[in-house]
Amino acid sequence: MNNSAIEQLLKIIEQQLDWGEAGTWQSKDFENLNLLIFDKTKISLSASTLRRIWGRVAYHHLPSPTTLDTLARFAGFENWRAFTRQQKPIEAPLNNTDNTPEQIKQKPTWRLKIALIIIAIIATTLIAMYMKKEPATVVGAYAFSYKPVTRDIPNSVIFSYNATTSPTDSVFIQQSWDPQTRTLVDKNLNRHTSVYYRPGSYHAKLLVNKQIVKELPLLIATNGWLGLIAHQPIPVYLNRTEYINQDMMSLPLATILKKNIELEPQPPMVEFYNVGNFEPVPLNDFSFSVEVKNGYYEGAATCRFMEISLITDGVPVIIPLSAKGCVSDLNLLDGANMVSGKKTDLSGFGTDLGEWVKVTCRNTSSKIQYYVNDKLAYESALPHKKLNIVGLGYYFQGTGSVKKIELRRADKVVFQSF
Repeated sequence: MNNSAIEQLLKIIEQQLDWGEAGTWQSKDFENLNLLIFDKTKISLSASTLRRIWGRVAYHHLPSPTTLDTLARFAGFENWRAFTRQQKPIEAPLNNTDNTPEQIKQKPTWRLKIALIIIAIIATTLIAMYMKKEPATVVGAYAFSYKPVTRDIPNSVIFSYNATTSPTDSVFIQQSWDPQTRTLVDKNLNRHTSVYYRPGSYHAKLLVNKQIVKELPLLIATNGWLGLIAHQPIPVYLNRTEYINQDMMSLPLATILKKNIELEPQPPMVEFYNVGNFEPVPLNDFSFSVEVKNGYYEGAATCRFMEISLITDGVPVIIPLSAKGCVSDLNLLDGANMVSGKKTDLSGFGTDLGEWVKVTCRNTSSKIQYYVNDKLAYESALPHKKLNIVGLGYYFQGTGSVKKIELRRADKVVFQSF
């Protein structure tokens, strides 16, 4: 473990985020990074830990191995060791340990040349053997299907597969787009079970030699409304009586505290879902409306961040909201592309969430339009790929309330709640 490798890893993350120089990051940036890391790795590194790592708070110790593994995974590497190996070639020590550094420098270079020639011969032989043993993968030679165990969440999914013709033992089943959900399976067997802790639209994959040979759309549905509090490694699931009222969904702060979940310094994410309980609605022929409120604004929750998700059978539509002064940190997803508040004017999504806010979204012939309190906040191009809305999700920093939900296809009400 060395400081230069850590600095390299941090630079890679900074480039991927494209948030500007880390020295200019604000507290909210580290909180957003905390959420992004958790979303990808399912491991939470607190904003205070991230500030220490980036040198914003005096701290004279190296990060723990777990922290480094998590950062490396977030950057796209298997773990910290894999990252360091790719950044710097390993130098094997000389066999003669009696040699001093000065003596080593004086050794004739012909020995090194011979060693390199031998290594090249061995490498060429191994490559030839590998190519003979592992022919190109034939995609049509495999089978892949699934069966959910229940309609409740969590939900185990039994995958059936046939990969006996695989030229190697490198056979994997991946639960979703995230490579971190990839599991090595026995090519001579035909069953593998995975647990899904959140509902939604996934694309399960069967891979051979890192090549996707089969891919299936997989809908993890809810049995009506599902409420949870984000927690690692398993969310805290809510009883419906705790958040469903006669005319709204709303989780009291007292209920969160009763479950021994702290609201400060970092408030949890409260999430409401309804997936797979109505007929799919095409994104090119829909209208949606809802009223939301986020009354918690203490400490780190001063921005009252929340998101509304139209869950599709592909990329979702995610509508962000916040206090007016925090719109720079918003990100909108339009079913195809992420739109950053740092590069786009998303000020129309800034509002007083201490009061009920009406949010409307609908398609025109070629665009999706987003309205906040009946004012056009933004519009984006309709995705080229045909998508269908299959579920709804609401995410609050701290807690929030939802009512008057309505989803239409043309003039037909497809789903309505509260």
